[in-house]
Amino acid sequence: MVRRCPICKKEVVIEGNPFRPFCSDRCKLLDLDNWLSERYRIRVGTKEADDAVEILPADADPKDNRG
Repeated sequence: MVRRCPICKKEVVIEGNPFRPFCSDRCKLLDLDNWLSERYRIRVGTKEADDAVEILPADADPKDNRG
């Protein structure tokens, strides 16, 4: 199965990849840094579904309901 790395958007083979869903250790660590630096936030309860959980970049507008 092939997907895209959430950080750099390169194609990644999931099977046998020790860094999945990322393409490399570098992208995995960049994602961890984003979480630790609070660049991501979790928004709970959107208009579409009360139990929805959405991961957003910290600079995203929480009132923007596109998506």
